[in-house]
Amino acid sequence: MKLLSGHKNYLIKLYLKNFFIITLIFASLVFVLNVLEEISFFNNLNLGIYYPLLFTFLNVPSIVFQIFPFIFLITTQFFFINLFNKNELILLKNYGVTNFDIIKIIATLTFVLGIIIIFAFHTFSSSLKHNYLNFKNNFTDDNKYLAVINEEGLWIKDEVEDTINIINAEIIEKNILKNLSINQLDNNFTLFNTIIADTADIKEKNWIINNIKEYDNTGKITKRDKMLFKSNFDYLKVNNLFSNLSSLNLLQLKNQYNDFKSLGYSTLDIESELHKILSLPIYFIIMILIGSILMMNVKYNKSKIFNIILGIIFSVFIYYLNYVFNIMGTNERIPVFLSVWFPIFILSLFSTIGLLKINEK
Repeated sequence: MKLLSGHKNYLIKLYLKNFFIITLIFASLVFVLNVLEEISFFNNLNLGIYYPLLFTFLNVPSIVFQIFPFIFLITTQFFFINLFNKNELILLKNYGVTNFDIIKIIATLTFVLGIIIIFAFHTFSSSLKHNYLNFKNNFTDDNKYLAVINEEGLWIKDEVEDTINIINAEIIEKNILKNLSINQLDNNFTLFNTIIADTADIKEKNWIINNIKEYDNTGKITKRDKMLFKSNFDYLKVNNLFSNLSSLNLLQLKNQYNDFKSLGYSTLDIESELHKILSLPIYFIIMILIGSILMMNVKYNKSKIFNIILGIIFSVFIYYLNYVFNIMGTNERIPVFLSVWFPIFILSLFSTIGLLKINEK
């Protein structure tokens, strides 16, 4: 091993080596599980193995992005196992390198990796996820049911029996669409009817439309106070269409936030996603602190394997902690900002207390 002047480079290289190995292991496990799922999806289409493999390659990076916090925790544990196995911690201490010095080096490295991950890897994985969803949509019945939100409002393409409905609403307030227009076309894409209405209640797939003016292809105008309109969409389905935010990069999330806000559509999910992504470098640092705390106490426990298992248990606990707070935030029980940052605050307190103790070892 190098002397004190090179200990930083050595520790950085050792940590990066473990990081890439653990990431590759997790990615391989995700690949195997996902390809089995895709094979099951394409089982009845008789398309061979090409499509399951293609869709798995497109989907795996976004899944890996979601589990990076736990990759950092496990990486830290194996990093210290390497140091323990070669008695290098003792050697470093003989040169005046404290436990806190080691953690400070890998924490700085982790922060840099976190920045790279959220601006480079996330952009890459979200682009692949976008292609994954678009391509897979071609193999589902939902391909003829499309919806998008932009600066002009909510747009829906909805095919019901032999009618193609092109629907636009300027404002959404929960299950109510406001300033609604519906252009109805036949299978030859010939416009034969237009519906203009003040509001539509889309709580169920039989919409209740109010204050209607209906224009047929001869120009005749029919006014109605209320009508039932059959659709393949209800509020839940519309909401779910915009719930897969992993296919959007940071710029796209920001643009969609602005579009949703101008439309009056709920922005809670987007706000939560933005906070989660931007908090990742700090979250990663907390995970490596927890991993360091577990491994620095290894001599008080049964074995290093015991601490690895404990790390996995901590990962599960942290996942559910974040999940519960995220649900509370998106359901408006607590502010979205608090739903993301309060679990981080709790974990940082735990990490700080543990960090003070291990520096004395």
